[in-house]
Amino acid sequence: MSAIPKPDMPVVELKASDLPAYCPNPNMPIWSSHPRVFIDVTHGEAACPYCGTRYRLAEGEVVRGH
Repeated sequence: MSAIPKPDMPVVELKASDLPAYCPNPNMPIWSSHPRVFIDVTHGEAACPYCGTRYRLAEGEVVRGH
């Protein structure tokens, strides 16, 4: 499940070391919390299905398998 990206939503840029990515992220205020969901950014960018916050890998970051 992935939300349709909304251009007015904030973008959180991640490094490979930040993975696995999840939302709400630690920088979000507690009042805006929703159930934690993991975000798959292995293909570049993805949006949270609850709040629409967009997550993307920083330029040049490479995700390595296990």
